[in-house]
Amino acid sequence: MKRLLIIIGKIIVKVLRLMHRNAGNLPGIILWHLSRHKAVSMFKVDCPIIAVTGTNGKTSVTNCIAQLFERSGKKIIINKEGNNLDTGICSLLLRHCDMSGKVKADYLILETDESHVPVVYSQLKLDTLVVLNFFRDQLDRNGEMETLIQKINGFCKTFEGNLILNGDDPNTARLGRANPKNKNVKYFHAEPYAFATQKIFEASEGRFCPFCGEALEYDYYQYSHIGKFICKKCGFGNYEPYITAKDIDLEKPVFTADGHTYSPKLNSIYNVYNMTAVAAAAKLYGIDQKITDGVINSYTVKNGRMENFMLGDRKATLNLAKNPVGANMTLRVMNEMQGEKELLFVLNDNVADGLDVSWIYDINFSIFERVTRVVTSGTRAYDIAVRIKTAGYDPANIVVRPDLDEAVEELARTEGRKFVIANYTAVQPTRSALKRYIAKHGGNK
Repeated sequence: MKRLLIIIGKIIVKVLRLMHRNAGNLPGIILWHLSRHKAVSMFKVDCPIIAVTGTNGKTSVTNCIAQLFERSGKKIIINKEGNNLDTGICSLLLRHCDMSGKVKADYLILETDESHVPVVYSQLKLDTLVVLNFFRDQLDRNGEMETLIQKINGFCKTFEGNLILNGDDPNTARLGRANPKNKNVKYFHAEPYAFATQKIFEASEGRFCPFCGEALEYDYYQYSHIGKFICKKCGFGNYEPYITAKDIDLEKPVFTADGHTYSPKLNSIYNVYNMTAVAAAAKLYGIDQKITDGVINSYTVKNGRMENFMLGDRKATLNLAKNPVGANMTLRVMNEMQGEKELLFVLNDNVADGLDVSWIYDINFSIFERVTRVVTSGTRAYDIAVRIKTAGYDPANIVVRPDLDEAVEELARTEGRKFVIANYTAVQPTRSALKRYIAKHGGNK
């Protein structure tokens, strides 16, 4: 029966490819139903599997880790398309297995949706799990964040493989205690950067100890609830980091880790944490340091994540923000940059975004500095305009343009530095609108 299902799946993949359709999810959905929700278990995978999960940063870290192994000469399989549910991973394995379901590779490196970690890795043997962070995200799909953490915590109770955890996020660091017998728990940490604060200025979920309920005390906050914390009652947060990012200078940008200096392309504290997670994986698997340097120093993205465009002589930086923390991080980068700037915020409320857009009220627009004008667009252009107005921003400087092309034209009409925030289904249409402007008026990426 298993062999028959594999053959059916591979035929579906082939037909979709002949039709020039993406076979990223549909074959897995069909097999999921035919196999009674156990599609992933049909595959035989003998190589180590490295999974990356968390609310923000999964794609970047997964792709970076994949580059480490590719440049080391290893054959890897990765879900680059971002199909990170069990059905998407099933479709990926279908494309790379033989007729018996055997998958041949040196490593599988899989971006995995947080809620699907227990689902996928109850069916496949996992070697290493990298957990980046947990924030409130798409509550109408994921539910409250604590529910999500408990699902992964339940998986970690019996997991004895490598756990690489963000030790500065109490929501991820707590997973290190899930299985006291696991001796393979490793934490990454970052020392404070220039704009770290003593008080919290953004929505956060990490205020209380998950073990004794005591209020956590922070030496500093990097952003949201990410920072150096300790529970004075039970000692939660007192751990020895496996790797630490130090001497962080986002102006250059540069940071050091394990005595090595890195110069990443993206200058945000958020990216420093991502790259420190990559450095931790490289250290764990003994990747040659020259390869690690090359990957971290050269990695950039062209999919709407801190992607730059030139609108004539005006530089515009586009970033995906699918939750308050993602938006707050872009605002931080914008505010930390000297000089005047303008913002375009594109907000949609399609099914993939989550129909509930109340999360925009957890964005800290009150920290605007030298933002002279805001343009809003998308299916909820007026909602985000009202949200920014209620934060105290002068409504005379808010321009609403629901049509994306008109919004980009409006943004580019004036001089100065530009920033663009777009949520999940808005980011690719916004990239296309920016490219159309460049094709029409000049400029480049």
